Amino acid sequence: MTTSAFSFAVTETSPTSDTFDRLAAVIESRRPAEGGDPDRSYVARLFHKGPDGFLKKIGEEATEVVMACKDADHGAGREKIVNEVADLWFHCMVALAHYGLSPRDVAAELARREGMSGIEEKALRKAEAREAAGD
Repeated sequence: MTTSAFSFAVTETSPTSDTFDRLAAVIESRRPAEGGDPDRSYVARLFHKGPDGFLKKIGEEATEVVMACKDADHGAGREKIVNEVADLWFHCMVALAHYGLSPRDVAAELARREGMSGIEEKALRKAEAREAAGD
C-alpha cells in the first residue's frame, strides 16, 4: 500500500480553488494583450519584463521561503513562512499564465500523483525520461 505525503481535493467550490481562480483571472487581465499597463500594475510590469523578470523573482522568493523556514527553526515566527510562500506562489502563477497554464493544471497534476509515494513517482518520471530518450 502506498501513502501520499499529502491528502487534498481541490473541487470546483473549494475556498482554495476559488482564491486561486480569482487571482489567476486578475493575472490574466494584466497581460499586455488584455491592456495591462506596466506603469500601473506590478503584474503587467512582470509580463512586460518577460520570463527573465518573473523567473528571477521566483528564484528570489524560493530563497526567501528557505530562509524563513530556517529562521523558524531558530525561533522566528512561522507566519513569515506563509508570507514568503504566498509571494512564491504568486510569482509562479504569473509564470503559469505566461505559458498558458493555470493553477488548475497544477492541481490536476497533484491529484494525479495523489496516493502514489514520492519515491514511486520519482522512479516513474525517471523511467519515462529514459524511455523518451530511447534508452
